[in-house]
Amino acid sequence: MIEQQIRTWDVLDQNVLDLLEQLPRENFVPAAYRELAYADIIIPLDHDQVMMQPKVEARMLQSLQIEPTDRILEIGTGSGYVTALLAKAGNQVLSIDIFPDFTQATKNKLDDFGITNVTLETGDASHGWHSDDLFDVIAITGSLPIIPPEFQRLLNRGGRMFVVTGEPPVMEAVLIRRVGEHEWSRESLFETELPMLKNAPRPSQFVF
Repeated sequence: MIEQQIRTWDVLDQNVLDLLEQLPRENFVPAAYRELAYADIIIPLDHDQVMMQPKVEARMLQSLQIEPTDRILEIGTGSGYVTALLAKAGNQVLSIDIFPDFTQATKNKLDDFGITNVTLETGDASHGWHSDDLFDVIAITGSLPIIPPEFQRLLNRGGRMFVVTGEPPVMEAVLIRRVGEHEWSRESLFETELPMLKNAPRPSQFVF
């Protein structure tokens, strides 16, 4: 997977490559798809959710430039695989999912791997998340047609957020950085497609 998919997609950060080597992806894939754990495909989960392609997960990790001291917010726990990668890369992770069975299943998987620096919560974070804390990294694992400004405000200065935005067939992965108290930069990373977060906000439709 790493040689044929990850490196060929310009993922060259050795820390990211080592992380992918250390964490067995098959342990997070539904049993029916376990033989496809390392295939270049989106893997279906319950509730019409998915696991991103391995190369997209890797590009996301590389773009976020996670430091061992970083506090991380994940929107969309899903299978728990990205949650575990974030936990191994950073200091503390808060992961939110709207489906309680995903939250519970991920807790069990993290326990199996001895990962203890993750707080799991169940709730609808499609429009943002109320928190008194700010985060160094935000990883959003479902797409958003429009990005609610509430997410950007949760970033520390210098913080990074990865999100796939737009609607099919025009969707792109972007990296947003907080560069000042009221300033953010936006970098287009690559084109891709990803199912929307449940209840994600949509652009207003004008009727003439």
